[in-house]
Amino acid sequence: MTRAVIAEDEALLRSALSRLLAETWPELDVIAECEDGAGALEAIADQQPEVAFLDIRMPGLSGLDVAAGAIECSPRTQIVFTTAYDQYAIDAFERGAVDYLLKPIGPERLLATVQRIKSRVASGSVPSDLAQLLRELAQAAAPARATTPLTWVTASSGRETRLIMVDDIAYFRADNKYTVAMTADGEALLRKPIRELLGVLDPAYFKQIHRSTIVNLKAIAAVIRDDSGKGTLRLKQRPETLTVSQPFMTFFRNM
Repeated sequence: MTRAVIAEDEALLRSALSRLLAETWPELDVIAECEDGAGALEAIADQQPEVAFLDIRMPGLSGLDVAAGAIECSPRTQIVFTTAYDQYAIDAFERGAVDYLLKPIGPERLLATVQRIKSRVASGSVPSDLAQLLRELAQAAAPARATTPLTWVTASSGRETRLIMVDDIAYFRADNKYTVAMTADGEALLRKPIRELLGVLDPAYFKQIHRSTIVNLKAIAAVIRDDSGKGTLRLKQRPETLTVSQPFMTFFRNM
């Protein structure tokens, strides 16, 4: 049976795609429906699905980021992008390396995509130039930010409410519905989930290294790799180390 992962941050669209797939490709086993890129990348690495349907624009890791990680952790996974911005996907689609579905997804287009994916899965074909195409797509798809990146946050520390500059935060760690911000001076509690931070932090400096952890690249002293493919980050001004999940190590290759 062919297995698939769906990544879409909007719950209604995620459910709609899952329902359409059930109608169009009844024998497809959707093994994970993910609301963000981090969850999708971990699911792909763990389950090695034959197909991944990835929304191009998601907070934190985009669909392009997830596809880049999948090249290493699950190279035989066929990629299908879902997007409301067809100009971002035309190049890769025309070259035949990946497929894409333009939102709102119509049943006829989905059927044609399913037929192509079935053929690729059956033949075991893997595009040799996918990494290069993803780099080109990333440049084409990079949107101008509607707002400037977050520069400061307010956080609770005991009875105080502190104003903390984002540059001073070494990393963020999920804590149930809240987020812990770790600085050189200690920790403070942000009253918002880590998922809400992903869309407002500067992606050039803040990288997700685990579903529950975002690190400030400026705070990293060293990246340590082990033989299993996992990694550890040593920080400049914090004594603890941070574990990087194996699928996320691809983003630290050039460090």
